[in-house]
Amino acid sequence: MQNKEDLEKQYIMEQLRLKDKINRANCVNLKELKYIAGVDLAYWEQGETEYAVCCIVVLDYNTKTVIEQKYFKDQVITPYIPGCLAFREIPLFLKTKELLEQQPDVYIFDGNGYLHPRHMGVATQAGILMDMPTIGIAKTYYRVHNSNFIMPTNNAFAFEDIIIEGEIYGRALRTHKNVKPIFLSIGNKIDLDTATKIAIEQVTKDSHIPLPTRLADIMTHEVSKQFNL
Repeated sequence: MQNKEDLEKQYIMEQLRLKDKINRANCVNLKELKYIAGVDLAYWEQGETEYAVCCIVVLDYNTKTVIEQKYFKDQVITPYIPGCLAFREIPLFLKTKELLEQQPDVYIFDGNGYLHPRHMGVATQAGILMDMPTIGIAKTYYRVHNSNFIMPTNNAFAFEDIIIEGEIYGRALRTHKNVKPIFLSIGNKIDLDTATKIAIEQVTKDSHIPLPTRLADIMTHEVSKQFNL
């Protein structure tokens, strides 16, 4: 097995190669959007072995009804390397995706997309590999190049663009009054305004996290408890 330093170099080279394939044009027609999916993963250790489970929850975009939910659990061999999380998560995600009977039109990942030092968060990298529209929504801010974000005003759906070295990387979005913002960025084949509209549409009064990733997050906790006894 390669050491972490060599792996990191290899992964960064691959990210730089894929970077030119990011499609920032909007390919999502909101009037025709039918199914949306949330993706999340959970990790745990049993002895010296690390495991993870990926959960995908597919919803009807308009009614927010759960159409399907699938998970896949496996041993994790790829080490954690900052900025290269996609290489740990995407193999498990793709195996879970294969189990779906209803393919969604858009995937929302619990994590980052374009908001990444090389614009290659898990949502972007997965979107390129699938050639599908994807969005990254993170609960905590990924500080790229030591940058900070401007806090949105304390109003529902207020937002501020995250601008780093003159480029818009993502958006800090407050989905409810008196809650912390979420951090939204495009993945692939969608623009930031459309991604924001989708995130706002999928927020419910029960949580500041859009419903697809909220349900996927809940599912990861429930499933991981079954295995991590």
